[in-house]
Amino acid sequence: MQEPRRNQPQAVHFGAGNIGRGFIGALLSESGYFVVFADVDKKLIKELNSHESYEVHVLDEKERTEEIHSFTGASSQTNEVSHFIASPHTRIITTAVGPNILENIAPAIAKGLKERRVANAGRLNIIACENMVGQTEALGKFVRSHLSEEENTWLSENIGFANCSVDRIVPAPSSPHAENPLDVGVEDFSEWAVDQAALRAPIDPPVQGMTLTGSLQAYIERKLFTLNCGHAITAYLGFVHGLDRVDQALANEEVLEDVRGALREGGAALVKKHGFDAKEHERYVERVLARFANPKLHDDVERVGRQPLRKLAKGDRLLGPTVMAREYDLPIDHLARGIAAAFLFDVKGDPQSVELTRKVDQVGIERAITEYTGFDAGSDEHAKIVSAYKELKEKRS
Repeated sequence: MQEPRRNQPQAVHFGAGNIGRGFIGALLSESGYFVVFADVDKKLIKELNSHESYEVHVLDEKERTEEIHSFTGASSQTNEVSHFIASPHTRIITTAVGPNILENIAPAIAKGLKERRVANAGRLNIIACENMVGQTEALGKFVRSHLSEEENTWLSENIGFANCSVDRIVPAPSSPHAENPLDVGVEDFSEWAVDQAALRAPIDPPVQGMTLTGSLQAYIERKLFTLNCGHAITAYLGFVHGLDRVDQALANEEVLEDVRGALREGGAALVKKHGFDAKEHERYVERVLARFANPKLHDDVERVGRQPLRKLAKGDRLLGPTVMAREYDLPIDHLARGIAAAFLFDVKGDPQSVELTRKVDQVGIERAITEYTGFDAGSDEHAKIVSAYKELKEKRS
């Protein structure tokens, strides 16, 4: 088990999975922090405490390897992690646990912050790096529910809860890299934008790859309505065509045309709303498509498409750009096909997929579309999705 250097700044990161080790935790370690990976997986914690390092394999044309040092593992369900949070050496808390798990880790964070307050250990920042809008704000509400009024007053003055936008494709490993089970593969591109106004202390030392911004909403919507939207639509259309991987899906000309078309439709709305340069945004779209097409990532369509109900939520990656485009009277033909394909994502191992399929069987596609999208029967949006669904269903059959 590793120990931090004397007075070394510490970071507590909840979630020691591939994103935690391959993205957020790796950047923190490379920036000089001693990283405490907190997780519920006892076997993973044991591995973290049994290794002096692990490798991040950057899966680009010229594959390279980054070696990560200075970390330890701690159970997120014991007092151990709260003691780390209370330490005056801890400067930042981050998460990569999945949106549905934020409520589960809130008690441990609250306990650690209570101890920190008593110890007068100073200010710190919390940044939840989940793939959702307002993720850290949501975590903050869960944490506050475990604190007294007096403790919440202290929290407001001393603990920053900063929303962020994170962007890096970290696929599930297709096979182990060498002998170390901690090794992980990632794409070369990464982006981590953090709301500077919400911080309560300087990010010190600065984190490599982290951008502090006063325009976070633009970053969030550009990423969610481009990267996440395109990723999901590629997965759903790839599934319709019976393809296993994202890169295989984009190699299909029909899928590529729909995905590129959807991103251009959403992009036109983003340009209108946030004033992005249209040509620069087109280059961003093409770069996103090139990332999806990287065959070294071996990204599985069932992994990318899982939890379709969350992806169909209001303001999320499918309905968000569609509604925005309609607000500016822009076309949504390809976006509608992406939404329709989500209703055909029939994966027995995914509870949300099972629920969505059951709903369609019970009430019919027309009513299901209304219930999940909010588009009323008879509307242009509803008609486009229904029409696309019927066409794609024949293709799937």
